[in-house]
Amino acid sequence: MSSISQPGMGGESLIPDVKHSILVASGKGGVGKSTVAVNLAVALGQQGARVGLLDADIYGPSIPIMMGIRDPPTLTADKRIQPLPGHGIEVMSIGYLVDPDSAMIWRGPMLNGAVVQLLRDVAWGARDYLVVDLPPGTGDVQLTIAQRIPVTGAVVVTTPQAVALADVVRAKRMFDKVNIPTLGLIENMAGFVCPSCNATHDIFARGGGERAARQLDIPFLGSIPIDPRIRAGGDAGSPMVAAHPDSPASQALREIAARLAESVAGAASAAGGAIRIQREP
Repeated sequence: MSSISQPGMGGESLIPDVKHSILVASGKGGVGKSTVAVNLAVALGQQGARVGLLDADIYGPSIPIMMGIRDPPTLTADKRIQPLPGHGIEVMSIGYLVDPDSAMIWRGPMLNGAVVQLLRDVAWGARDYLVVDLPPGTGDVQLTIAQRIPVTGAVVVTTPQAVALADVVRAKRMFDKVNIPTLGLIENMAGFVCPSCNATHDIFARGGGERAARQLDIPFLGSIPIDPRIRAGGDAGSPMVAAHPDSPASQALREIAARLAESVAGAASAAGGAIRIQREP
């Protein structure tokens, strides 16, 4: 990969025509971060925005399956990678560029190069939002993206357990260190409504995400209830907000997407546009 000048330091931006980049993160795996990222991106597209979705989880790319897009990408006339359309948005993932059955045994420099390629060499074009599904935790990919593109802000996904607070704290502190605003917190798997008795069962406790947001003084964007169709839709490549738009979970996701759009607009206005991150010396 060729070296790239840094945004905010007189150099080029890797995604110059993208208005807002939104990072979707979690302090650990298993909280449904990618599912939330997919459905938020599709929900924003349903609201009329031009949306791109970047799967930046190099070791475990799941977006191709969740979006139901399996065709290999093509190249544009200027030899850039054309993102793939589906459910009203456009998508790119390392999963389209490597053998899906191969093990990604890559060290930091190779990871960083792959992330740069997914930004610089993809023809994202004019986008209102680029939703970036980050790997879980706080590692090389997160720092590379923070240092390489203008970032409007980050969203942290968690589950309701009180123990999840520690993971939220780590994720927020990472973004604080690279001067990226935390736009809000989303609580996934908030409760299960029994279809037989209509009672709500709090399988993973209740309210941990909202308490975490309050303690960290960040916006609470909302809760997403448990619905087996979310998992089934992810496996089948049919996002919940597209397949079951009238479900309580889809309604919650659309409301969260609307709040997120408001938070993005506020953060961008306060910063005079998308926030440009400088690499630490």
